[in-house]
Amino acid sequence: MHNFFINFFHKIGENPDREGLKNTPNRVIKSWEKLYSGYNKNPKEILQSTFLEHKCSEMIVLKDIEFYSMCEHHILPFFGTISFGYIPNDKIIGVSKLVEVVDAFSRRLQIQENLTTQIADTFMNELKPKGVMVVTQATHLCMIMQGFENKNAKLITSAVRGIFKEDSRSRNEFMKHIK
Repeated sequence: MHNFFINFFHKIGENPDREGLKNTPNRVIKSWEKLYSGYNKNPKEILQSTFLEHKCSEMIVLKDIEFYSMCEHHILPFFGTISFGYIPNDKIIGVSKLVEVVDAFSRRLQIQENLTTQIADTFMNELKPKGVMVVTQATHLCMIMQGFENKNAKLITSAVRGIFKEDSRSRNEFMKHIK
């Protein structure tokens, strides 16, 4: 791995022996442990911790969950918020578990479109609620730093499952909650 960084520094015209860069490979590898920690988490296992005794058939919404991820195409960060809503069938999940599922999927090489659908599909398959809706809004550094260098562009993706897909009133209620 150390040779990778030496080659990289030479490729960009940098001196790998410069004082400020001597420990950079170790710092980068350490940062990767956090940035890619989602590979060590199983979202399906996270969703096994449910509450059956609390009956709820109304919409549950958690909005503006912050996330950070790395674009699999450019290895540059993208970050933003995810708003999540579901209508339970029999089971509800603790709020921290929703955040933990977002973290498990976002701390991997990703594209935003997959991140959004992975969260919705996993939740739908594991908890079997009446419906799930996920809206992700993110800033992509690949858009800001390279390419068109557009600082204000935000990508919005959504995944709509179950009753949210069938019933526009439920979908509209969710959208009101997250605005």
